[in-house]
Amino acid sequence: MKKPNINSTFTKATLLVISTLTVMSGATIAPSLPAMQDYFNSVENADYLVRLALTLPALFIALGAPIVGIIIDKLGRKPLLIVSLILYGIAGSSGLILNSLNLILIGRALLGVSVAGIMTTATTLIADYYIGAARAQFLGLQAAFMGLGGVFFLSFGGIIADQNWRYPFAIYSFSLLLVPCAFLFLSEPERNQNINSNREINTETPQSLPINLVIITYGIGILTQIVFYLIPVQLPFYLKQLFSAGASQSGMAIALATLFSAIASLLYRQIKNKLSFTAIYGIAFLNMGIGYCFISLGTAYPIVLLGLAIAGSGLGLLMPNMNFCLTSVTPDAMRGKILSGVTTSLFLGQFLSPLLTQPLSGRLGLATTYASAGGFMLVLAAIALVSLGNPKAKSS
Repeated sequence: MKKPNINSTFTKATLLVISTLTVMSGATIAPSLPAMQDYFNSVENADYLVRLALTLPALFIALGAPIVGIIIDKLGRKPLLIVSLILYGIAGSSGLILNSLNLILIGRALLGVSVAGIMTTATTLIADYYIGAARAQFLGLQAAFMGLGGVFFLSFGGIIADQNWRYPFAIYSFSLLLVPCAFLFLSEPERNQNINSNREINTETPQSLPINLVIITYGIGILTQIVFYLIPVQLPFYLKQLFSAGASQSGMAIALATLFSAIASLLYRQIKNKLSFTAIYGIAFLNMGIGYCFISLGTAYPIVLLGLAIAGSGLGLLMPNMNFCLTSVTPDAMRGKILSGVTTSLFLGQFLSPLLTQPLSGRLGLATTYASAGGFMLVLAAIALVSLGNPKAKSS
């Protein structure tokens, strides 16, 4: 069988569409949560368990990603990706027919395992296939497609959730259509070699790993996802409380944040050409902080939407910045392991979000919780701004 061309439209499209599966892993069912809670209201701790259904995949993504990183560095990328796509479709759509909340949670856990395989493998393949400016551009495209996928899946999920809270689970079966595409259009890279078809000499890949930078990047992933996941986990309840918003309105609102996230990601390469990694982090933190402060006002639905748009634009810069920063300093032989750590940090933050914010919102209210999150992000922005005075931060 002829080896696929990594620069072909089909290969690029396959990688990009597969990447959209990661963002829909949790948030697709977000508009269903209030109705799902009503359905299982006789179950003890239903309010907590229903929210856990949204974030449980994140825990298993966080736990599974390091194992995935080891496997793909030793045994290859493509076979695990195909298995993960199949598991994603079966486990993700299981909520369509299961009548036990505990069984739904098991399905969500298996979904998380599959996402660990998909996200880590897809991002590693992008780093394997492309270098330099091409890599920066494609990582921006990847984050943008994840955002655009979120816009579609969240909007569609919100619309069909108004009919029945189970219907959004059907969206996960979409991954099964991507299995033949992955088989036909993705090639297994020759690891530790430069596989870019332009045959450029890869002088950017170091032989040692700056561990402090890796730890800081992982920390940024955890903290920002704890804050970000206040949107899909708590926003449907916040909007219902403020404006008696239905599932479709909640879905559209969350989709707006992902739309502006996608736009920011598309602009990432142009922004990176002018600014350092640290400066981009500062802008991302600042936008998220301002956006959450607007959300906390809760005076009118358009004000909340404005806050979501601003916060989304900050979020859209974070993921390509994290991935490009680490792939620029990671030796080829460690790429899967290091990028699996990014996956772990992002989804560990998503899992921790309701555990940390639910008690806070229960005691202080959702408006104060959003305001506190905004203030925290503004503090991170200030730290990034101060660190720009360091010559190393300016050049990194």
